[in-house]
Amino acid sequence: MLNMNFDERLAINTQKQEWQASPSSTVWRKPLERGAKESGHTTSVVKYDAGASFKQHSHPYGEEILVLEGVFSDEHGDYPAGT
Repeated sequence: MLNMNFDERLAINTQKQEWQASPSSTVWRKPLERGAKESGHTTSVVKYDAGASFKQHSHPYGEEILVLEGVFSDEHGDYPAGT
């Protein structure tokens, strides 16, 4: 469990956080909150190396993605910066 008390106000300076490895060797993350290790409710800043891919996996509690730079692609389409 990480920062899961939504009744508390919280500010996280992600510039001071180190990138952490994900299950994919080409995907990096900075966790902001997490209910369980690799499933459940989670929010992270994520960085994909050029040409990176991630194995098919589910997000039973949903997933939100905001693309800041580059293009994110999945089985539903391609999403450029700002989507």
